[in-house]
Amino acid sequence: MNLIINSVHFKADKRLEDFIKEKLVKLPSVYDGVIGAEVKLKLDNNDSRENKIAEIRLMVKGNDLFAVKEAKTFEEATSKATDVLRRQLRKHKEKQRGK
Repeated sequence: MNLIINSVHFKADKRLEDFIKEKLVKLPSVYDGVIGAEVKLKLDNNDSRENKIAEIRLMVKGNDLFAVKEAKTFEEATSKATDVLRRQLRKHKEKQRGK
């Protein structure tokens, strides 16, 4: 699986990148049609403590799945987004079986 991690206006440390990779490599076990993923990490410019945003685009055969989550930390935002993508993958897999 190809994995691209982009951090906007900051440099993500190795520990954060490893955490993201660890979360995303588990997704192909749900559906083997996963081709790759693109992760974009951003800081929202507001006064809220929950200003870390993780956008994940998951490339699968036929479609791309997308999830955006905001949290206090990038790790928490990534975990929430991968949970959403896991549900989307299960739905996509069921649709593919129905055809």
